[in-house]
Amino acid sequence: MAGKGRKAIEMIVDENSFLENIIGVYNQNKEIAPSAVVGTAKLEGKEVTIIANDATKMNPRFPVVYGGIIGLEEGYKMATAVYNTIETDKSSKVKRPIVLIVDTPGNGPGKVEEIIGMNKSTGSYQLALAEARLKGHPIVAMIIGRAISGAFLCHGLQADRILSLSADFKTMIHVMPITSIARITKLDIETLEGLSKSNPVFASGAHFFYDLGGLEEVINNVDDMRDTIIKHIKDVYQLFENGENYKTGPAGRGLLGDERGGRVTRSKVMSTMNAEFRKIESQFL
Repeated sequence: MAGKGRKAIEMIVDENSFLENIIGVYNQNKEIAPSAVVGTAKLEGKEVTIIANDATKMNPRFPVVYGGIIGLEEGYKMATAVYNTIETDKSSKVKRPIVLIVDTPGNGPGKVEEIIGMNKSTGSYQLALAEARLKGHPIVAMIIGRAISGAFLCHGLQADRILSLSADFKTMIHVMPITSIARITKLDIETLEGLSKSNPVFASGAHFFYDLGGLEEVINNVDDMRDTIIKHIKDVYQLFENGENYKTGPAGRGLLGDERGGRVTRSKVMSTMNAEFRKIESQFL
């Protein structure tokens, strides 16, 4: 479903319930970042915030932003949608979920964006999602196409649960393409391609990311997206209620990586680091 962010919204939310650019009393400027789709919809009759990529739109002010790229304006627009959600629900006991529809080939900053500070934009979006999670908003990311590089870092990896369509839908998930890894590590592409067949760290498919614990679930049928998202939202609410927040978000996926054998040294490294810190913590605390 790459390039079909708006179609995915229609398939997931209640029919004709999506109100673009409107969250509570807040109405975001529709002229800003047209490829960043934000707004309010209903899921089983309950309000949710939607944040998605529309890979068919370009940003007329920033020519490098196309095909679902998250740039300067996009990051701030998405972050604003999250903060508007937090503000809208500040007096509510039950916080509305945030559903992320992910289909991004990464960041593509031009010179102007770099000078202005695009890293602050994408960083603000990450921070916004982290704050929303801490305030009790369940966040579920649904990967329908590409989830690549720094754009996935801000638009997906902070979610309580990450779901993905299977490889049958040509989904692609990775932090960096093998060509870029080759340039940085000075290893030849053939060697890295060989490693990608046995080591999920180097591979780019949903199955490999699942082995790392990076996905809670792989979905094999697009018609199952809605019910699966609803199920995970309910699971996250229950974990919050039970005081088991550590089983959600990045920490929870770390535990999944241990269970699935994709991150077998993680717990050992963390245990060693914690032990070393305990030896010296009295000097700093």
